[in-house]
Amino acid sequence: MRDLRTFTLSGYDKGRGIVTQALWFCVMNTLFMAWFCPARLRVALLRAFGARIGEGVLVRHRVRVLWPWKLTVGDHTWIGEGAWLLNLEPVTIGSHVCVSQEALLCTGSHDHRTTDFRYRNAPIRVEDGAWIAARATVLAGVTVGRHAVVSAGTVLNRDLPELTLHTADGTRALKEPAPHPAAKVMKAVKERAR
Repeated sequence: MRDLRTFTLSGYDKGRGIVTQALWFCVMNTLFMAWFCPARLRVALLRAFGARIGEGVLVRHRVRVLWPWKLTVGDHTWIGEGAWLLNLEPVTIGSHVCVSQEALLCTGSHDHRTTDFRYRNAPIRVEDGAWIAARATVLAGVTVGRHAVVSAGTVLNRDLPELTLHTADGTRALKEPAPHPAAKVMKAVKERAR
């Protein structure tokens, strides 16, 4: 029989002291999540609290990040309104990734086989070009491959290979994304300039 009175934080490291944790919670709940906070300021706040954030990252309002110091985000990535990065363990998000509205990346879990219901946490990795669609959930220990797509409202509990679509009905292969027509023109202009 489960005995939740015996649960402890044994083996779990929050990564910063109680003062830093409290300060982050104050900043997150008063300024960071607010609609009036500019996206550039959200990125600056994450960096100030230890997150490693690339260039051109867009973080919308109502985004929640449990521990910024356990977050790494590549270049030109979007994190949509209401997304929740529940990162008890590290979350690594690549470049050109879209984490859509109200998506959940949850590195925390519990071991249901033990009476004390101890933590069974694991990091999450989202590789370059992936898309975590609206209200999708990615669970602890999962890697979402390059240009993979986790469909809206689905739950992903195992690794998703690159160029794979995950839906409620299963998975299927995707083709490599085609470059935008303007990209070809820009490439030709750059080559002529040489």
